[in-house]
Amino acid sequence: MALKDKYDVVIIGSGPGGLAAAISAKKYGAEDVLIIERDVELGGILLQCIHNGFGVEIFKEDLPGPSYAQRFINEAMLLKVEALLDTMVLDITPQRRIFASSKINGFVDIQARAIVLAMGCRERTRAQVRLPGTRPAGVYTAGTAQRWVNVEGYMPGKRFVILGSGDIGMIMARRLTFEGAKVERVLEVMPYLTGLTRNYVQCLLDYDIPLQLQHTVKRILGHQRVEAIEAVRVNEKWEPIPGTEEIIPCDTLLLSVGLIPENELSKKAGVQLDALTGGPVVDNNFETSVPGIFAAGNVVHVYDLVDWVTEAGLAAGKSAARFALAERRREIRHIPLLAGHNVRYVVPHELDKQTLMEEEVRLQFRVKQPVEEPVWVEVHSENNLITRKSERYVRPGEMVTIVLTPRHYEEVERATSLTVSIVER
Repeated sequence: MALKDKYDVVIIGSGPGGLAAAISAKKYGAEDVLIIERDVELGGILLQCIHNGFGVEIFKEDLPGPSYAQRFINEAMLLKVEALLDTMVLDITPQRRIFASSKINGFVDIQARAIVLAMGCRERTRAQVRLPGTRPAGVYTAGTAQRWVNVEGYMPGKRFVILGSGDIGMIMARRLTFEGAKVERVLEVMPYLTGLTRNYVQCLLDYDIPLQLQHTVKRILGHQRVEAIEAVRVNEKWEPIPGTEEIIPCDTLLLSVGLIPENELSKKAGVQLDALTGGPVVDNNFETSVPGIFAAGNVVHVYDLVDWVTEAGLAAGKSAARFALAERRREIRHIPLLAGHNVRYVVPHELDKQTLMEEEVRLQFRVKQPVEEPVWVEVHSENNLITRKSERYVRPGEMVTIVLTPRHYEEVERATSLTVSIVER
């Protein structure tokens, strides 16, 4: 695929939000739409979510994650959405310039008229919940275990304790049971379930997996590998209650202790974040505080259903397309005024061609070097001389002015840029 220097809409991430945004942007008129994905294939986290529960609202069907993703991948390809895979975005500027690193394309520098942030979310780790104890192998996030089992084909252990009653943790309790593992316990520090009730019923109750509320891990025991965890009951302030400790033998501890919107790139772009959700502050068009940068899905806040992520992506893609088309129209109307030979700068920096239909436009500039003999001051397009005037001399300390009038409009209208130069007579 030959990359363009400029795209109408660029989407960062190809999960349900990113795919929906790309499709919507195309349908609402964006010509050049690009998805940048760090993985080797489109679909995002959906590819490892092989359980059912996707598409109930969008398709009125109960689909596994990969099937749900494939429907949107197929539609995106039919619409000729471009995709840059195995590519890591390094930086985004407030001017919507994207820098990325690609194994195939090397360093990538792309200008976007509009951007949709759809990076999703990441899991909290052991360090973020400050679990005490030794640091043996066998402590993983539930999502990591999900990828190993469902995509890579590896079992992370045989005997599990799961900390946290988030949806991924409960779903993995069932999945690991299917694979012959023993899930000893699910511990939840809060006095209530933090995931969906349906997952509690279908993944824990149906398989006789115990859930203990107001319990957490006091210590991780083991040297080379987890050998056990010490569980403890906590009070309403999350403080351990002495005398309630229990040693639970296991070889693996899975963490399902919450998700955090993935917004390192958002920060680099100068996007304002909500301290409570951890995601961008957006308006009803899903536009962030930076004009032309939109955000949708779990990068904004963590949704319960993938269908809702898709709906947010569709709305963000529509808004991004509208913004990009307005920028395209503006670019057609506005052309840059460039400093040519012996010209330091030109003000204004851009010319609104429509204005020139009705009134004259004064171009002012300073030269780099003095010329103490008669010169031409010229304004030319790519191929044609638009206008010129004579000056007896030019000096850096004295501003020079040249005027464009409505009679120049026809020639200027066909130009993509104008250059102001000093030419010796």
